[in-house]
Amino acid sequence: MVTVTPRSEADVAEAMRLAGEKNAALEIVSGGTKRAIGRPVSANAVLDMSGLSGIVKYEPEELVLTVRSGTRMSDIETALAEKNQMLGFEPADWGPLLGAAGSGTIAGTVATNACGSRRVRAGAVRDHVIGCRFVNGLGETVKAGGQVIKNVTGFDIAKLMCGAFGTLGVLTEITLRVTPKPAQAATFALKDCDASKGLAALRRAAGLPIDATGLSYFPASSFGEAQAALAGGSGAALIRIEGTGSALEEKLSVLRHAFAGEDRSILDREATATLFRGIGNGAVFAKRATDIWRLFVPQSAALQALTASRAEFWYADCAGGALWLGLPADEATATRLRSITMTVGGYATLMRGPTKARAMLPVFETETPARAELTKSVKAAFDPKHLINPGRMYKDI
Repeated sequence: MVTVTPRSEADVAEAMRLAGEKNAALEIVSGGTKRAIGRPVSANAVLDMSGLSGIVKYEPEELVLTVRSGTRMSDIETALAEKNQMLGFEPADWGPLLGAAGSGTIAGTVATNACGSRRVRAGAVRDHVIGCRFVNGLGETVKAGGQVIKNVTGFDIAKLMCGAFGTLGVLTEITLRVTPKPAQAATFALKDCDASKGLAALRRAAGLPIDATGLSYFPASSFGEAQAALAGGSGAALIRIEGTGSALEEKLSVLRHAFAGEDRSILDREATATLFRGIGNGAVFAKRATDIWRLFVPQSAALQALTASRAEFWYADCAGGALWLGLPADEATATRLRSITMTVGGYATLMRGPTKARAMLPVFETETPARAELTKSVKAAFDPKHLINPGRMYKDI
């Protein structure tokens, strides 16, 4: 397959115009680490955006960063760390989970809405994107949003690009809100608690005045290397807190009082960083030969959803709102999970599975007829010839 590697936004526009003239579909990649998420793309050529990289503008005092779409996440995180700042949504690196080599990029992170445990407090990727530039399916360059956080004029197209898996346009530049790094961090771990008790503890912690930035639960069967210190018993509920030294002590005091008499331990900053990085990245699944589904449900329905899913290997994030499940990528499982979301609300996504299964199964939640028509209309407005990542999310779109 032919690979086109543009070096500028003008090159991208020209490549898209040529694709339109030839009616040739393009698969959009940059780092390629998330290429195996979603349905397989049937394309005539690959548009490799890795050559369009680098920081365009960084204003630490304004907490705003503008980068080209192919910029590696590692380069962005290094630049922000020099100013003691970070991306507040805690970018997830799913490359090892999907068996992909190379480095993830900002465009892939935005396109797949790849965020970690901090989502429970800071929101998803779309809550941190304030502007972007992209080329649509007609080869037109579009600027959406701005470079100031208070920009609220017009329809927020920049947020629409988040989680669209590159089906609406080819991102060339992205502007994000950044945030200061917390001075200190710790994990308050409740040990030897089963799923019912652990998930209830996380929901309780979410209501305490501690501003928890991570609320996860691991059953004993799913402990990995990073959780080895917590092994034993039926499972562990993990509560991440952050702040200055004094603030951290106050939050720990609140937690000790709220969970007095429970078996607990405290993990330091370094252990906390390793632990929650692995949670966001799905690290315990990386070396496990199983297909993976992610089930997003109301936190109060997490236990009901888990029971109905029949998953034996799993863990919960976002106080049970995000469930990682080791289940087969087959029709029976898809039907069962979609029955759960129909009952309790939410959606199920096939996170990892064979190419054949991803081509045959509804990888993303099946849309209602009304929403499906809206999706088709949006696709037609941005990419009328269906040239950009066709079929990546839904067949024939």
